Amino acid sequence: MERSERDPGFRARLLADAKREINAEFGIDIPDGHSIEVHESDKYHSHLVIPPASPISEEEREAARTGAASLSFLKRTMHDPAPPRRPFTTEFLNHGSEKIRRPTELLPLARSAIRKGLDFLNFAIDDRGAWPCIRYNIADDKIPRHYERPAFVSAYCHLALRGSGEPLAQDICARTQDYIVELMEYPGLWRYYRHLPQDLDSTTTCSLVIADHPWIRFGGNVPRILSNRDENGRFLTWLLALGEPDVTAKFRIEADPVVNANVIALLGDCPETRPAQAWLEKILTNGKIADSSKWYPDTVAVCYSVARAIALVGPVLDHLISPLAQIIKTSRDEYGHFDHVLQTAQAVSALAAIGELEGLDDIACQTENLLRHQFEDGAWPELLAFGDQKLMWGSVGQIGHASEAMTTAFCIEALECLTRVLEIYTTSSQNQVAC
Repeated sequence: MERSERDPGFRARLLADAKREINAEFGIDIPDGHSIEVHESDKYHSHLVIPPASPISEEEREAARTGAASLSFLKRTMHDPAPPRRPFTTEFLNHGSEKIRRPTELLPLARSAIRKGLDFLNFAIDDRGAWPCIRYNIADDKIPRHYERPAFVSAYCHLALRGSGEPLAQDICARTQDYIVELMEYPGLWRYYRHLPQDLDSTTTCSLVIADHPWIRFGGNVPRILSNRDENGRFLTWLLALGEPDVTAKFRIEADPVVNANVIALLGDCPETRPAQAWLEKILTNGKIADSSKWYPDTVAVCYSVARAIALVGPVLDHLISPLAQIIKTSRDEYGHFDHVLQTAQAVSALAAIGELEGLDDIACQTENLLRHQFEDGAWPELLAFGDQKLMWGSVGQIGHASEAMTTAFCIEALECLTRVLEIYTTSSQNQVAC
């Protein structure tokens, strides 16, 4: 708009072909299937732009007013029952005493495991591009498990998978993007359940996935995000519309470090995110990261999201690298193992994101650990990815969210990071032999 006021030539080209001109002048690649219309107002013509109609009906809004206590409404959000969890071991075999194969041997095995995992995901994700997530009660295994397919889970897994150079991974990511766009609400907001308010965790992760969509690229959701801060400048989890019933007040912990890390990853370094940056730094340096999140079950899971923010924002957050790496590395046991394979995957990916993945012996060991826990069909075990662990939901109990597909996405991400190092070593070894 500013450019069109001072540059008549740009103004004319914008009116003639907005998509082409925006791409040519600003490098913004508007996705296929999304059109942009530019209207020029004058004294005799005004253009009133109204937002799209809400996908949630008035009947659904009324049903949601009792929040999580409205079990009949909750049941309508459930897609289908989930099967029992497949048996698996969370322990790493022989506690590290087993013989570790050489990097040249591990490299083809890791690449094969990645492709097997992608084959599994290709069938696990539905035709719309939605990733499955299983909701269950941790404290009571008699409460039925059921599948969910919220946009947040698809975004969470897409961010893990998109670094893979495998063609099938890119195809899965493209399908996931379509699903996330399908569930987007104006002007670029998402919610986990239809009976819950919009939230910043869903909104930020989904926005990172479809960053080139004009609603996101032009910052349509930024005012809502920035308005959702507490008196200390930390970003709050739930986005409550004017007049919307606050169904989350009884069980929420608003300022979550993962949510704040995701906001920083999306908005970058700016005055509005610096209080959140300072808060994350305080948590990391004071050793208070354990139990700092309501929704993420362990220290490694929190560090994983913080590492992504550091990687995306750049040098301004480099001072967080050392304390974050130290926290992750000291989360291992005496044998160098994490509690389970999902923690291993997220720890490896976090260290790789901040440039702290080092030590060939450790890289080989973690690669072995990931390979040992893969099922024959290419999946990795269903392990708690996120969920309320603090009984803040009253009588509903401890809620867990997980699926084999989710664990598989994170294990593929980690193996991609590890294979890059193994490839460098293998190439170097081959060159030495040739010489």
